[in-house]
Amino acid sequence: MEALMKPSKVLMASSILRHPVLVPHDSNIKETLIDPCINGTLNVLKSCSKASTVKRVVLTSSCSAIRYRHDAQQVSPLNESHWSDPEYCKHYNLWYAYAKTIGEKEAWRVAEENGIDLVVINPSVVVGPLLTPQPTSTLYLILALIKGKLGEFPNQRLGFVHIDDVVASHILGMEERKASGRLICSSTVVHWSEIIEMLKDKYPFYPYENKCDDRKGDDRPHSMDTSKISELGQPALKTISQMFDDYIKSFQEKGFL
Repeated sequence: MEALMKPSKVLMASSILRHPVLVPHDSNIKETLIDPCINGTLNVLKSCSKASTVKRVVLTSSCSAIRYRHDAQQVSPLNESHWSDPEYCKHYNLWYAYAKTIGEKEAWRVAEENGIDLVVINPSVVVGPLLTPQPTSTLYLILALIKGKLGEFPNQRLGFVHIDDVVASHILGMEERKASGRLICSSTVVHWSEIIEMLKDKYPFYPYENKCDDRKGDDRPHSMDTSKISELGQPALKTISQMFDDYIKSFQEKGFL
């Protein structure tokens, strides 16, 4: 609490570090994933509401709280007004998306009840150079796909975004007075099969996965509308090629590839 008594702005980074493909489908999912996501967010927001100096809170959510719905293709491009359907998430065992959706909705409820100026950044899958001693779960998944360690690649169609763009979006959300509500930060939407083919063409010396799994519900065509964050001053988002080139170079330099 003492840490929240001084700053005028608070940044809440993502509370979930596991990639959705790596989330286990087990009976403990509520205790291991859903409750920590929701309760961690609410605890910080409630502390912020008691700190008179806090003027704005910037929360990292996810495009997973936007794109999981039966009509995703029909209503695309998806924008900040769209929400993932919790029942859709439960039906297809998309617990990461379920936790993100419920967690963000609860954050908005608490913010409204307590008069908190909340700005939410909704990034897609974050890719780029390795910034930590060990890969995050998302970067580890990509590494496993490149090295052929999983047996198959996910039947997923989703957006990707460079870590540099995600950092810039959070700074924008923190410093731009006009920033409000949700802000989608997502570059091109592609299937994992397209990513693997792109990497094979540029880096053919790795034993990539070549078989797609049969999971359903996560492969619907869609697109994301980033006009809101662009109009606030977000620089042009980096391309799929740029973010994966930076990934490969970084992992080669640090001995993972």
